[in-house]
Amino acid sequence: MSDVRVIKKYPNRRLYDTAISRYITLEEIRQLVLDNRPFQVIDKRTHDDITRSILLQVIAEQEQGGDPIFQTDLLKHIIRFYGDPMQGSISRYLELSMQMFLEKQHHFSDQLRTMLGRAEQPFHQLREMAEEHVPIWRTVRREFLKNLGREKAARDARNGQKQ
Repeated sequence: MSDVRVIKKYPNRRLYDTAISRYITLEEIRQLVLDNRPFQVIDKRTHDDITRSILLQVIAEQEQGGDPIFQTDLLKHIIRFYGDPMQGSISRYLELSMQMFLEKQHHFSDQLRTMLGRAEQPFHQLREMAEEHVPIWRTVRREFLKNLGREKAARDARNGQKQ
């Protein structure tokens, strides 16, 4: 745990990086993430771990820029899942989707490096690789929708028993 950088958040909302003995900004927190440096943000007053909250602030700051990842409709859908019985499922679905995306991105990068080094028609091979991945995304979507249907049926059954 000594490798983890400790950042303290003071009541004045400033962030103090104990590793470098100075105040830092949300942009510097973002850079720690980009550099894959482990860190933890602790509330100086309560000693609570508030890393998630600070990361959400970093995301909010990035979203205000020119090219957001989270479109308005997506954010509304996510908000609707809070408190819903599917909240845990959507969280797990998003986590698994991101893992799969990162794995595929790494695999694709490796394939692209290999292919472009010896390919006569790189765009033909790129199209073939994209076509290979379509069934995977369809399967993920189908499983998610199937789980949504099961959860809705279970919720409807519970609501029917209550009436």
